[in-house]
Amino acid sequence: MKTLDTLHRWTGGLIGLVLALLGLSGTILLYEHLWIGLPHSSDPLRGDLATVTATTEKLMALPGAQGIIYADERFGLHQLRLGKDAGAYASQSGEIVARWGSQWERPELWIFDFHHHLFAGDSGEWVIGIAGLCGLFFVISGVILWWRTRKTFQLRLWPKRMSRPSIVMHHRDLGIIAAPLLLISVVTGTMMIFRPFALGVVAPFGPVAETAKALESPKYKGGPLTRMPDYPAMLAEARRRFPDAEFRILSLPRKRGDPIALRLRQQAEWLPNGRSTLWFDAETGRLLGARDALAMAPGAQAFNMAFPIHASKVGGWAWRIAMTLSGVAMTMLGSLAVWTFWFRRPKPAKRVAKKAALAT
Repeated sequence: MKTLDTLHRWTGGLIGLVLALLGLSGTILLYEHLWIGLPHSSDPLRGDLATVTATTEKLMALPGAQGIIYADERFGLHQLRLGKDAGAYASQSGEIVARWGSQWERPELWIFDFHHHLFAGDSGEWVIGIAGLCGLFFVISGVILWWRTRKTFQLRLWPKRMSRPSIVMHHRDLGIIAAPLLLISVVTGTMMIFRPFALGVVAPFGPVAETAKALESPKYKGGPLTRMPDYPAMLAEARRRFPDAEFRILSLPRKRGDPIALRLRQQAEWLPNGRSTLWFDAETGRLLGARDALAMAPGAQAFNMAFPIHASKVGGWAWRIAMTLSGVAMTMLGSLAVWTFWFRRPKPAKRVAKKAALAT
């Protein structure tokens, strides 16, 4: 137990601040659709084929247009990708309501980048993944360590005083209450970073090899993009194949020979941007292939549920409040753990004894 307690404290002191900031930024992102506050952001979704087609042709004709994230029931604006960091929001009729040349001009974009990459791209993802594994260790070891002191349990939203003993007691008791929600947040978040970890979590749903294969995107090759694609034909083909699906993401090729990708979300899919996808030849518009997310391997479908659970895209307000409590708890536990470890550490016994001797 002493070794476990030492590992718990030292790991918390070293990685607790990262977890606290991830908890804070994640909690803010749960409500981004409410605080963006741009014109038409609360417009009802207009997902009929004619409206989506007309708006797609209008927006993709803009200079530098590379893709669209379509509006949904929560957020009534289309997000247009115009370059590496540039973009724009547009109404569902195609009117531009906001533009940016860098993510730093839009708080929801840089907060998202921090939460997912720590502003460091793939390297940041590795740090977040390691922090997630540490968070899993915290939850499990914290429950084990709490069991010894369970008879002293007291429910407090804040430490009785900012002394080390009070903070440690508050940390233990708040941690045991939040443990189930923290476990869900940490596991689902880490699943999205470390694929081997995710495959292990969803292994009970089917063979790992089958799940891994289903999660890989097929490699289609086509001709170069030399003219305006036939968006009406592509969208019509998508609606024919998936009649009840919402249009979610349209992406032009990132390099020569790649296909145009069109993602949709069927009603039974939890993933907000869906995983049902059609790929078209960029030169001819010919359909190269299609994927029905509801026909994917069971393990892959289970994996696709990780993000909507983590980001409260399902479950309505009840689950969003639960994930808010999880984020707030992670912020408090991580920040106070760092505070007590670095600034409220107990004084060495020899130093205390020396002070006592001098006092006498």
